[in-house]
Amino acid sequence: MPEPFDPGQAEILVTGYMHPGYAEALAEFGTPRLLPRSGGWILERPIRGSAERDAMGCYPLFACQDWTGLEDDLSEVCERLVSLVLVSDPFGNYSAESLRSAFGDLVIPFKEHFIVDLSLGPEACVHAHHRRNARKALEEVEVEACEDAAQVLDEWQELYSHLIERHAIKGISAFSKESFACQLKVPGAHLFRAVHAGSTVGMLWWYRQGEVAYYHLGAYNEAGYRLRASFALFWRAIEYFAASGLRWLNLGAGAGLSAEGSDGLTRFKRGWATGTRTAYLCGRIFQPDKYRELAGDAGGSNYFPAYRRGEFA
Repeated sequence: MPEPFDPGQAEILVTGYMHPGYAEALAEFGTPRLLPRSGGWILERPIRGSAERDAMGCYPLFACQDWTGLEDDLSEVCERLVSLVLVSDPFGNYSAESLRSAFGDLVIPFKEHFIVDLSLGPEACVHAHHRRNARKALEEVEVEACEDAAQVLDEWQELYSHLIERHAIKGISAFSKESFACQLKVPGAHLFRAVHAGSTVGMLWWYRQGEVAYYHLGAYNEAGYRLRASFALFWRAIEYFAASGLRWLNLGAGAGLSAEGSDGLTRFKRGWATGTRTAYLCGRIFQPDKYRELAGDAGGSNYFPAYRRGEFA
């Protein structure tokens, strides 16, 4: 198991998933609530068919400024909630033991996130197959950094609508245009576009937090898929962030629960990566009696919280 990521003594800039603006962008899924000691944000939600409320971490990761304050936050801020569930930032400065102390009810390895050590350089870390595809793609498309991320909303929305239709995306990851408008204003957003014959065929979206840039989303139209624009975009993004002095990239996880899956997304991300880090699924029950009452026959489910089983199906 990797050691906790240590950001050192450098001041933590509140950007990306740590920023209050990102939590506000998800307000249609819950009321943003600050955890003041840790500096993290959660979304408080009503429980259907009940007067009670619970909370979840922001999608896709819970990030905070001071993980040592999280346990006190949960005891002081969340005690009136039925439960809380979140996925930990794999670059958070914590240990599995400290998470178990804070949450108690559920701390399990959830996803292996593919990471890139930018100090190695793309020629050294990128798989030969990906290097070939990137070279071919760069013969067809030009990649440029979007200087003002907030100005590309319509262009991004058109591409993402294509992604939603292609993969039948539902639930929280089928973001609304209003949510995207807020997300694009969050400090730390970096977008890259791939252009072919004067038209944008694909885009990548990242959030920078300290020494890490997190792959947030990517979207392409049919021409983008045909031209393998994703390879050109990832190659240029790696070059860009390495040149800017960044140390790490978090590419996120594949479709399975491990890094050994054979699905296309896992293979794609593995081809860029120099290693993996674990994101943990963490849950805490604050009111056991109410939790059991709400869970009913679903109490034996592996889903947490059990009474929300199937909510994102």
